Amino acid sequence: MPATPPPLRILILGGTTEATALCHMLEGDSAFAPTLSLAGVTKNPALPTLPYRIGGFGGRDGLQCWLHTNKVQAIIDATHPFAATMSHTVSLTARELGIPLLRLERPEWQATARDNWQRVPSIQAAACTLADPAGLGKTPLTVFLTTGRKETQPFQAAPQHHYILRSIEAPVPEALPPITTLITAKGPFDLAAELATFQHYGITHLVTKNSGGSATFAKIEAARTCSLPVIMINRPAAALTRTVATAQEAMTWLQHQGAATVRAV
Repeated sequence: MPATPPPLRILILGGTTEATALCHMLEGDSAFAPTLSLAGVTKNPALPTLPYRIGGFGGRDGLQCWLHTNKVQAIIDATHPFAATMSHTVSLTARELGIPLLRLERPEWQATARDNWQRVPSIQAAACTLADPAGLGKTPLTVFLTTGRKETQPFQAAPQHHYILRSIEAPVPEALPPITTLITAKGPFDLAAELATFQHYGITHLVTKNSGGSATFAKIEAARTCSLPVIMINRPAAALTRTVATAQEAMTWLQHQGAATVRAV
């Protein structure tokens, strides 16, 4: 009777809904030995029942050392679409070490004929758009800001507006624009609730990242329903890595990697 092959040792860089779904698929599967890595941005993250680590690796050298020490055989990069630094770091490191790497990333939102999007390349560009005295900056607006608690400081350049900031956790107060109302909440959000938020605060503009997915898409639908302008921040340039959109596709890729490892033994 042939011996049971050892499990495929996997590093999953998580922090997204897709990463969580993949972890649940891997729970209890003896063919795999995954470790979930979280950056530590959220204080009390939901954790699967498999090994995990929280915090950075210490740059490329630290990541390379961790991968080598833990004999990692495959990597899933399922970080947030805007976690560009980490994605590029793991892409370069995986290539150097010859470790198979797959990017698990949900598709972008797409504008329809009913949407009024102004696309900008960065948070800073979004803030400059709101600060422009010849454009949006001329009239005080009520801006629904959903770009995260760590990227509010650029909007201090447009202090005339009232910002309705929604984030999972409270930001550092000194990084906020002078007129800010804070909503601490975590998705998913539905359309009825988003429409109620828009109406309650008298929101005139939405500023958001093109994160994709369904958990926060209702704000896009609400802006569309209310015919409100959206300042849409484009995703950063992606690393040159094979990419899939669903946890099931990532699971299939891991199964192929596991089979290939067994054949190579």
